[in-house]
Amino acid sequence: MAIVVQKYGGSSVATPEKIKNVAKWVIKKKQEGNDVVVVISAMGDTTDELIDLAKKITEHPDKRELDALLATGEMVSSALLAMAIKSLGYDAISMNAFQIELLTDGTYGKSLIEDINERAILDRLKEGKIVVVAGFQGITEDGDITTLGRGGSDTTAVAIAAKLKGECQIFTDVDGIYSVDPRIYREAKKIDEISYEEMLELSSLGAQVMHSRSVELAQKFNIPIYVALSCSDIKGTYIREVEIVEQKPITGIAVSDSDVAITLQNIEYDTNLLSDIFEAVASKKINVDMISQTAPINNKVNLSFTIPKDDLRDCLDVIKPYYKKDEIIIDEDITKFSVVGLGMKTTSGVASRIFKLFKQNDIEVKMITTSEIRITCAIKQQDKMKAVGLVAKEFNL
Repeated sequence: MAIVVQKYGGSSVATPEKIKNVAKWVIKKKQEGNDVVVVISAMGDTTDELIDLAKKITEHPDKRELDALLATGEMVSSALLAMAIKSLGYDAISMNAFQIELLTDGTYGKSLIEDINERAILDRLKEGKIVVVAGFQGITEDGDITTLGRGGSDTTAVAIAAKLKGECQIFTDVDGIYSVDPRIYREAKKIDEISYEEMLELSSLGAQVMHSRSVELAQKFNIPIYVALSCSDIKGTYIREVEIVEQKPITGIAVSDSDVAITLQNIEYDTNLLSDIFEAVASKKINVDMISQTAPINNKVNLSFTIPKDDLRDCLDVIKPYYKKDEIIIDEDITKFSVVGLGMKTTSGVASRIFKLFKQNDIEVKMITTSEIRITCAIKQQDKMKAVGLVAKEFNL
């Protein structure tokens, strides 16, 4: 029997009726002769509601207790789905992070998975059960509950698929991966398959369908991911190694309003100081994306970098020793605009076409960073829709 790991997002299980419908699709996969593991998210907006509830108690909830609270959302939905499957005549069992021994590194709010006891799942599969796992959560060696952060249920599903050497299917509220988010560009084209490398870039830059951690994990263990619409036979998108003789220069566009730019002005031009600043930021596990530095004048430079807005408070706390009060600028009016494509490795002139469009349409570029298959720039949020439309039309996306 093949092992299939399916993941259903919060919108797919938002109501009891939707949970019952998911149960029917899970059973359908079981009837095809597969051993089935289901990873489930919390119902609908449960996670946001629990965060709001915590903030009614205190403005800054203790991170350990917040993780203990948030993990309950997935426990509720996993138990309900197991009940729904059983009510339809098939054996099922819900399991949480303790029961599958999903060990994490202990970072509250964004833990990394260190190991999973696959035997706990395999033993239940051998009994003929459909195993329903509460996603998004893990435990430390000391038994504390931690959560995996954004996209945590996807990461749980990919990690389990890797341990069980099974297929991984991610079911969500969209019918695949598009060249551009169709909510902001209605003419976007659906992609039949996309490489790990491209999807990793797009997801890390703001594409909402998959989180970069889950894609990175899938690439590491060569686990193809199928992304499709929940409870539907509409063809989705495969994320896997892609071999195409001639690749178009751009595969997709990603935009994100969730970053903030921090500029430290007139700081000493000293590599040790730069190292100290970014080591301090890294100590809080804050992801720095774009970095730029001006040329030194009188041994002084301006240093700019972007981080997630959610991490701004922690970041300012740890870099406080490295600047004076009047030497910092915080710019929250940025959209991170990115184009991604393996074809950029062999196609020249992509950047010039994009920036020519921006120049002709008065779109200001605040910061730029690139890789072999990516160009990212920070622009004003008010220019986001215009930039997406111009570039998508220019490159037939």
